[in-house]
Amino acid sequence: MNSPILAPIVALIAWSLVMWLWMYATRLPAMQKAKIDTFNLIGGDGADLKKVIPTRQQWPADNYNHLHEQPTIFYAIAITHALIGTGDGLNLTIAWAYVALRIAHSLVQVLVNRVIVRFTLFSLSSLCLIALTLHAAMAMLGVHHL
Repeated sequence: MNSPILAPIVALIAWSLVMWLWMYATRLPAMQKAKIDTFNLIGGDGADLKKVIPTRQQWPADNYNHLHEQPTIFYAIAITHALIGTGDGLNLTIAWAYVALRIAHSLVQVLVNRVIVRFTLFSLSSLCLIALTLHAAMAMLGVHHL
């Protein structure tokens, strides 16, 4: 099976890995500057780091976490479209729009972190998920979609 909708899935996973690299490229120097002894550190989590790392250096980590929340729904619904044979046409366009919106969300969060812009991008990406879910449900029920 080689459904076209698998490409946006791979693209968003690749972007998530870019954000993983960005997170560590930002976080590790911030940890060194805060004199955190990572070799002898036992336990701890992101909340502990937020207390000692400047907020701006935390933004990539926050975004990396966000890429493991709502996008999991995208992966599931896109794979559903691939499996039921509706992963092309309008659904493919919507999937690419979702990926573009999530990348834009990442860039806004990491570079300027304007909440209203992030919220708008998140809301638009949510509409993409709603459309993909509705189209999958309609296809599974035998209802023709747009």
